[in-house]
Amino acid sequence: MWDSMIQTKKDLEKYLLEDKRALGKKNKSRPSLIGDEIWKFEIYLRKHEYYNNLRQTPINLLLKYFYKYLHYNTGIRLGFTIPINVFEYGLRINHIGLIIVNPGVKVGKYCDIHQGVNIGQNTNEGDIPVIGDNVWIGPGAKIFGKIKIGNNIAIGANAVVNKSFTENNITIAGIPAKKIKCTGTEEMITAKNL
Repeated sequence: MWDSMIQTKKDLEKYLLEDKRALGKKNKSRPSLIGDEIWKFEIYLRKHEYYNNLRQTPINLLLKYFYKYLHYNTGIRLGFTIPINVFEYGLRINHIGLIIVNPGVKVGKYCDIHQGVNIGQNTNEGDIPVIGDNVWIGPGAKIFGKIKIGNNIAIGANAVVNKSFTENNITIAGIPAKKIKCTGTEEMITAKNL
């Protein structure tokens, strides 16, 4: 589950490496000049996080705003509203297309997220989800409210999740979401399979 955010250069390197592996880019040293837009977005996101979380010297402040610009500008082009310090390492964004995440949300390691997803607040401030490790979020899923999602959970396409599912290694789907299988993502997206 959510442990920390990027605080050191070593943290940044780990996040960049694990995101690269999650995106299936382990044989490439850097994104292509043309293409690899999602990978570029994730790099800008992580560098924005890093420079935002550092002590604000003049150089760090300059780099923070530079990566903030790249992060938000690329996000607008791709349809992503993904704030900093929300996702732990191993983030896999599968497709270009609308993804909206509230800045207060916390998502664990190795999240695999598809287009059309909205993770947000319910009516009261602070009514936001905390999502565990190795969670697969299908296209069009809506997750909102002061809820907890356990580890190794698969959330079906177009599911509306507005209550907690703390049992690990299950699949949930439907409107409203309910448990439909006793297997989740343990075999799908854990670090050992990347």
